[in-house]
Amino acid sequence: MFVPWKAKGVRGDRNESMIGNPSLRGFGVASVCIPMILAMLVILCCAGIPAFATSHPSLSSKTDDSKCLECHAAKAKGKAVHSAIAIGCSSCHEVRVAADVTRIKLVTVTPGKLCLQCHADKDASQIKGRVHSPAVRDCVKCHDPHSSDYKNQLLKPVAGEAKENLCLSCHNTGVNVSEKGSRHAALDLGCDSCHVSHKVGEDAGSLFHLSKATPALCLDCHDVKDAGLMKVHNNQPFDKTDCLECHDPHQSDSPKLLQKFVHNPFASRKCETCHVPAQNGKVVLVKAEVNQLCVTCHADQAKKIETSAVQHPGAAGDCTDCHSPHAGTSPGFLKPDAVNVCLPCHSDQAELHSKRVLHQPAFQQGCAACHDPHGSQHPKLLRAEGNALCLECHGPDAKPTIDAQNHLALIFDGKVKLPEDYFSKVIHLPLQAGLGHPVVGHPVSDVHDPVDDSKIKMKMGCLSCHQPHASAARALLVKDQPPNLQFCRSCHAEIVRE
Repeated sequence: MFVPWKAKGVRGDRNESMIGNPSLRGFGVASVCIPMILAMLVILCCAGIPAFATSHPSLSSKTDDSKCLECHAAKAKGKAVHSAIAIGCSSCHEVRVAADVTRIKLVTVTPGKLCLQCHADKDASQIKGRVHSPAVRDCVKCHDPHSSDYKNQLLKPVAGEAKENLCLSCHNTGVNVSEKGSRHAALDLGCDSCHVSHKVGEDAGSLFHLSKATPALCLDCHDVKDAGLMKVHNNQPFDKTDCLECHDPHQSDSPKLLQKFVHNPFASRKCETCHVPAQNGKVVLVKAEVNQLCVTCHADQAKKIETSAVQHPGAAGDCTDCHSPHAGTSPGFLKPDAVNVCLPCHSDQAELHSKRVLHQPAFQQGCAACHDPHGSQHPKLLRAEGNALCLECHGPDAKPTIDAQNHLALIFDGKVKLPEDYFSKVIHLPLQAGLGHPVVGHPVSDVHDPVDDSKIKMKMGCLSCHQPHASAARALLVKDQPPNLQFCRSCHAEIVRE
C-alpha cells in the first residue's frame, strides 16, 4: 500500500507543495505525482518489449485484420498460403482472447471442426469406406493453417528421407525406405503418388488408402506392353494379376522389389511345378484345379481341414483367396498381409483399430496368433481351449508380459478347482499390488454368497472380464471400470449383494 509522502512545509488539509503551486492546493500533490512518475518510468523501460498478446483484450471487434500482420507477418510467408488469410484473420480467429492470454481463441472448439466450415468435402463422418485416422481427429496434424513451403500447406513434404517425410512420421515401419536393396522410384515422387490422404472408396485398394486398386494403379506407370516387363514375367499378361502378390510397393532386400517371402517353386524359377506353358496369352494355366494343386505339396493342411471339428467356411473356397501362390510379406504368403488377410470377410473387425487398447498379438502378428484359419478342435477356430490359449502368454510359467502373476492362472491351470477349493485356496491368497493382476482369484468376500455355492457354479474365464481383440477400457476390460463391486454388478447384478 502506498503511503502519501508529506513534503516539508505541508500543514493539515491545506497542503502546499514545495514549489508552492497554488493550483494544486488541497489535492495531496505528492500522493498523486509520485505514483504517476513511477508508472511513466515503467512504461519507458518496457517500451521495447512486445506486448501484443496482453494487448489483445483491448482490441475492438472491428479492428482491421491487417493489424494482425504487424506482428504475425511470418504466418503468411510460405509458398502455399491459406486462402482464408486473404479473407482476414477473423475468419478463423476471434479478437478476444481465451483463458490463456497468449493464444487467440478459435471461432469453434477444435481446429478440425473449424476447417470443415469451408472444407466440408473432407468431413470424415460423410466418408464411406476407410478413413485416414488423422483426418478424423485434427487437420493441423498434417496441415499448417496459415502457410507452408509445401503443397496443400503440409507441415512437411510427402517425399524424401524419413526424417523429412510427413507420412513417415507416423508410418514409421517404412522408415528405411531409402536403405533397402531395391527401391520403388515412386517414393521420390511422394507417398501421394499412390495413396490418398483423406478418404478412399470401398474397393480392394481402400485397405492401404490407395487411389486405385492394383493392378490398375500400377499400370498408370508400368506399360503392360513393355517388352522388358513381359520378359521378366515369362510373357504372362501381368495386367490380370495383383502386383502386390509378388512385389513390395516400397522397397525390398531382393531385386525387382520382390517380397520378403517367396514360394519355393517361384524362387527357384521352376514355374512348371504349377503351370503349363502359356497359350494364346491366357494367364494362370495350372496343371490342376487350384486346391488340388496345392494339396500335392501341402497334404497336412488338407488333412486338418477334413478332420477338424470346427472348419473355416473359407476352406470351401480356393487357397488363393487367402494365399498368394508366388510371394508375400509374411510366412504363408498371406494377402495382403498377416494382419489384414481376414478383414475382407470379417470387415466388422476393422473398427477395432480405433479402440484405445489393442491386443498386441492380434495387431502385430495377425489373427492366426490365436486362431487356426484351416480348422480347429475348439470353438472360434482357436488354437487351444480359450483359457489355456491365454495362459500360453499370461500363465505363471509363461514369459511374463506384465509385472505380476495372473490371478486367473491359479484357477484355470488346474491348481485350483471350482467350486470345491475356491474358498480354501483362492480368497486367502495375499493381494499383490502393482502392475497386472493381483494374486487373488475371482473376488468372493462380500460379493458372492459363501453359504450358497450354487451361485458360483458358473463357467468363468478370461473372456468374462477381458476383450480378446481390443477395448476402450484399460487392460482390455469389457467395462471401463476397475474390477470391483460395480464392475461385477454390470454382469450379474442378481447375485451381487446391495
